[in-house]
Amino acid sequence: MTHKVLFVCLGNICRSPLAEGIFSGLVGEAGRTSDFLIDSAGTGTWHVGNPPDPRSVDIAARHGLDISHQQARTVTEGDFDRFDVIVAMDGDNLAALASISKTPRAEIRLLLNAPPMDVPDPYFGGPEGFEDVFRLIRSGCEKLLSGIA
Repeated sequence: MTHKVLFVCLGNICRSPLAEGIFSGLVGEAGRTSDFLIDSAGTGTWHVGNPPDPRSVDIAARHGLDISHQQARTVTEGDFDRFDVIVAMDGDNLAALASISKTPRAEIRLLLNAPPMDVPDPYFGGPEGFEDVFRLIRSGCEKLLSGIA
């Protein structure tokens, strides 16, 4: 059985590419790569076609992950049928996802959902914010993976 997981943030250049890379790494470490389809997208259109933010690429590389090949894209209506779980990085993107599809097949949830908490957007900050975000996303991804059979 293939589990299809989509990570979503605003522009798909900071948080969701990190989440895609981190989750893919965890799935690989668990020897379950063939069990998953993993992707990321944004609710905004500003960065479509661009690679991840260099600071996201850098923090991922410092943790042994290569996310440089990713390209930003926007969430589509078809994603709600294609993926089993759509994981929002914060409440604003969770609300945006709910407004895009009124009858999604996919489960839509926050990455940090117990208790509900936003992964802050590090875009306007410095490199230290990306390290903090990396740790939050990794923790959320570990819990997400442990909850998927």
